[in-house]
Amino acid sequence: MNRETVRQIVKEDLGMRKSSAKMVPRILTHDQEQRRLHSSSDLLRNAEMSDRVNTADETWCFQYNPETKRQSLQWTTQNSPRPKNACMSRSQVKAMLVCFFDHKGLVQYEFIAQGQTVNQHCYLEVLTRFWESVQRKRPGLWPDKWILHHDNAPACDTFRVCEFQAKNSVTKIDHPPY
Repeated sequence: MNRETVRQIVKEDLGMRKSSAKMVPRILTHDQEQRRLHSSSDLLRNAEMSDRVNTADETWCFQYNPETKRQSLQWTTQNSPRPKNACMSRSQVKAMLVCFFDHKGLVQYEFIAQGQTVNQHCYLEVLTRFWESVQRKRPGLWPDKWILHHDNAPACDTFRVCEFQAKNSVTKIDHPPY
C-alpha cells in the first residue's frame, strides 16, 4: 500500500484527523480541577469583590524553541479530545518577572535581578513597592477596599509577609491549584 492509500483509509474510513496538542501549564488531577472550579465559582458569585482583587504572579520568562504546531500533530477521531502538550525545551536565558494586575490592567511589574531568588525578603520588598503603587494608582481602593490574590509560592506565605499583610490590613484570598 502506498502512503496516500493509508492516509485515505485513516481519514475517510476511520474518521480520524490530525490535531495539534493544546499547550497547558500543567495537567491537573480531577480533585485539583474540582477545587479550582469551586474557588473560581466563589469569585464569580461575588461580582463586587472581583473589582477589588489585585492579583500577583511571578513567572520565569524563557527564550526557548517550542515544538512547532506541525510537529505536535497527531491522528485523532472526531470525538476524541484535543491532545495536550505540557513540555517544551527551554534555553538557559531566563528572567523572573513579578507582576500585579487588577480588572483595569497592570498595576506594577518588576524583573528580579539575575541570580536573585524570590524569597521572603525579596517578595516583601516587591510587595511593599506594590502596596505604594496601589496607593498611587488605585486611590479609590485605598486604604482597605482592595484584596490581594497571590499564588501558593513559599515566599508568599512566610511569617514576615503575613505580618506585613496584617499590619497594613491587606485582605488575602486563597489561590486554587494550577
